[in-house]
Amino acid sequence: MEGFATWDDFESARPPEQRGSAFACADPTGRGPRLFFQRVPEGKVVKNRLHLDVRVGTGLVGDERLAALEAECTRLVALGATRVRLLTADEDNESCLVMQDVEGNEFDLD
Repeated sequence: MEGFATWDDFESARPPEQRGSAFACADPTGRGPRLFFQRVPEGKVVKNRLHLDVRVGTGLVGDERLAALEAECTRLVALGATRVRLLTADEDNESCLVMQDVEGNEFDLD
C-alpha cells in the first residue's frame, strides 16, 4: 500500500465508519518518540486510561524483531514490569509483547 502525503489524506481514504479512530503525533526532528492513539472495539479490561505501544523493534522482522522485544522485556522486568504474553505475527501485524507496569497497567513492546 502506498503512503499518504498527510494524515488528512489518509483519513479521507478510510471508510466513513473508521474515520477519526486513530491519530499520531511525531517529533518533527525524528529524535523523540512517535505517539499513536487509536480507538479499539474491545471493552476495558484493566484500569488503563491509556494503552502505550513502546516501539523497540522498528524496521525489524522475524527473529531479529523477537530478539529486540525479548531484550527490552528483560530490561523492563528487572525494573519491575511483568511479562504478560507474546502476540505472534499474523497477516496484519508483526509480533509484540504485552507487558504490565508495576501498577498493572498494560502496554505493548512493539
